[in-house]
Amino acid sequence: MEGALRVRDLRASRGPAWLAGGWHIFRGAPTAWIGLSAGWMAITLGLLFLPLVGAVVANLLQPVFFASFAHAAAKQRSGGRVDMGDLFAGFKRPLRPLVNLGAILLLAELAIFLLMSLLGLPGVGKGEGEALTITEYVAALQGKEWILLVGLALTAIVKGALWFAPALLAFHTLSTAHAVRWSVYAALSNVGAMLAYGVALTVAFAAAVLPWGLGLLVALPVMVASTYSGYADVFEDAGTATG
Repeated sequence: MEGALRVRDLRASRGPAWLAGGWHIFRGAPTAWIGLSAGWMAITLGLLFLPLVGAVVANLLQPVFFASFAHAAAKQRSGGRVDMGDLFAGFKRPLRPLVNLGAILLLAELAIFLLMSLLGLPGVGKGEGEALTITEYVAALQGKEWILLVGLALTAIVKGALWFAPALLAFHTLSTAHAVRWSVYAALSNVGAMLAYGVALTVAFAAAVLPWGLGLLVALPVMVASTYSGYADVFEDAGTATG
């Protein structure tokens, strides 16, 4: 269905509803969603262990996998059956815009890390010798905890601003730049909902790690599915748009 993109301005209470939407999607096919999430994590961790380029490739592919999750959720909503092949649905789209989005996210993360280094984060400044033990690092960090908070805040802002972009690229014929602009606009228009969603997601993950981390088997699939429920709630037209 062709149509222009439109962004809905939602109440803050809709944020936690996106997480509830992710739970509803997960509950419809729990085994499949656990498999998709486990496959995503296995591939990502495997890439991270590769020397030199592994970490870069892993970061570049994250939007591709989240586009795959969006496709799987939409497929399930339309009555289709989710399977492991859906993990690679994002690779069937024009790959470059999604990889470009991954590059933008990677560059933003590197810039944040550089800023934290310039602010004096222990362990990353010039002249650091041997790696610090956990005890030594905690001691060195005293009085500089605010640097971590700055880094976390900036990371949350970047992730939030680009949160809708993978689904936009999955369902619409957009350039990376257009998807980024639409995502930023949607995030700014729904700051309250985004903040409420972030709080709900943080609480859910905090609860998930308590029973020896077993709750992550549910929390991770619910999180990736909720990215689609949030996109579908904010963008009124889920058809293909040209940009």
